[in-house]
This record gives sequence, structure tokens and C-alpha cells, in this order.
Amino acid sequence: MQPDLELVHIRKGESFAAWKHGYPFRTVRWHYHPEYELHLVVATSGQFYIGDHIGRFEPGQLILTGPNLPQNWISEIAPDEIVPTRTLVIQFPEKFIQDCMATMPELGALSPLMERSRRGLLFDAATSDTIRPLMERVIEAQGTMRLAIFWEILDVLGNAPEPEVLASLSYELDLSDINEVGINRAIAHLREHLTDDIDERELADLVGMSPSAFSRAFKRHTGTTLVRYKNQLRVDLACLMLLTQAETKVAEVCFEIGFANLSNFNRHFLKLKGMSPSQFRSTFAANSALEAAQ
Repeated sequence: MQPDLELVHIRKGESFAAWKHGYPFRTVRWHYHPEYELHLVVATSGQFYIGDHIGRFEPGQLILTGPNLPQNWISEIAPDEIVPTRTLVIQFPEKFIQDCMATMPELGALSPLMERSRRGLLFDAATSDTIRPLMERVIEAQGTMRLAIFWEILDVLGNAPEPEVLASLSYELDLSDINEVGINRAIAHLREHLTDDIDERELADLVGMSPSAFSRAFKRHTGTTLVRYKNQLRVDLACLMLLTQAETKVAEVCFEIGFANLSNFNRHFLKLKGMSPSQFRSTFAANSALEAAQ
């Protein structure tokens, strides 16, 4: 299911959009947009989708998403029920942030936050409690006060406890921009030959390192081991196939992406996605059917 492009309206004379909406609402669909988005749920609970991540949401859920990351929140409400305010939203262009960071060196500290948000970041409850009154104020504020509150919000996010990263590694790495050196070169080679039986020694030779040095450098670069990273990339590929190839059986997906047996594939998929491959496919199909009915 292809996401819809949402056209974010930023009013003339303003640098970002800050608003709130109820439920149901026109933007509540499987969609994406080039802007960063800070999304705070203030009412209802239900199921949400960020990239290839599926989870439950409740009031107080605070998520920052990066440019072009598909997303949707579906509330569980009674038929014909109308929720006046479900979500507080701030949307801001990538160029706005980049230009500000280039002009004001102090803002460089926000760069890691912006990069990690490309996979979606879920913040803790305490951070959400701090952010909510600031978002309510920035929606009503004007002029320089509006900017001051905006930067205060990003400062709180940048100094918050480590948020949970939501979407898979497929949403973190852009191969069109990847550097063909060192560990990045090894990662690019691994992704291009993901279904092959590639071991650590082969990748170490590729970048001119000893296996032990490569192992340390790889874990430092990715935060995990080669085996776990490879399994996660394969599960990511499986997610794409499950969503785009409805006629392909789960067992066929398993062997096509490089797993040796179905039970091993199911075990890794459940561990990484919190559900079986069949449940993953049916859940997204239900989302698609609901969107079509709206």
C-alpha cells in the first residue's frame, strides 16, 4: 500500500506549522510528507504505524518523525463518535532546520536528534508531560515568542532520555548517499548481497581489516553484531515483500530472503516485530481496508 503525500501548509510569515486536530480528520491516513513532525496524542487509544513499525498508542504518546517517513494513527472509537482534539502537531521543513544549524553553531547539538528521527523516535512519559504545555503554547503564540518556544521544545527533546527508535534499519540508511569507504562500504556490500551467505571474514577482507578489528568497528558503527544486523535487514526485506507481494506465501518469503528454515525465520521475525509474518501482513491489510472504507 503506497502512502499518500500530505501537503503541509505553513502560513506566510511563519517558519513552521503548529496546530491541533480531532478525530476523524482528513490527515488521518497512511501518509508521508517532507517535513519533520512532532506528534503528541492527547486523547483516545488505538494502533499506530511508523514506517514498518506497528504499535499501540495512548494519550501522552510523543513521537518525532523525520522527512518522508510513512505514518498513521488509527483511534478506536465508537461509531459516529467525534473527538474534538486528539493530537497536537508541529511540522517544520528540513531546510529550515539545516539553515538554522548552519547559521547558529549552538544548534549543532540537535543534529543527532534530527538524524535518528528519520526512523521515528518515541519519547518517555516524563518528556511528554514537559512538552505538552509547550506545544499548547506554541500553537497560540506569535512572533519571536513562537520561535522561542519552538527552540525550547527541541532543546527538551535533545536532552531527553534515550527515545525508542521505531522503524527498521531500512529507513535509516540511504544507499544513494552512503560513503563507499570503511564500514559503510561493507554495509553497502552486505545489503546488495543480503540473501547470500556472507560472513565476517569476507567483509573484513573487503575493507582491508582483520576479522577482529572489523567486528569491533562494525559493532561500534551499528550498535550490534553482524549476525543480528543481517537478520534485521532480512526481516526488513521480508516486511517489504509481505506488504507488496500479497500472492507470495510466507514460506516462499522466508527462503527468498536467505533464511534456511521457516521456524528460524518466524522466531527472528517475532522477536524484531512483535508478531508473526502472517499477523504482520494481515494487520497492514486491515489498515488498508479501513482506509479504503473511510
